[in-house]
Amino acid sequence: MKACAICGKRPVIGHSKTYRGMLKKQGGVGRRTVRTNLRRFLPNLQSATVLLNNRVRRVRVCTACLRMGRVVKAQRTFVHQSS
Repeated sequence: MKACAICGKRPVIGHSKTYRGMLKKQGGVGRRTVRTNLRRFLPNLQSATVLLNNRVRRVRVCTACLRMGRVVKAQRTFVHQSS
């Protein structure tokens, strides 16, 4: 699902308007709205390895939460291979 695991930010529905006509200050009769199309504004989600409830989980987090420090990233563990 397209939602942030921390703040719950989801897609928002809005409109995309299409105009025609010349502007009045350019000598026209003004801009007219021809149609309005429904569109979705999606949150900027990134998958991150996060420490949630003392467990390491891979979740989708919005970039606003990453920048604000609401997310505690899990430490990487490297497996050393001996040859």
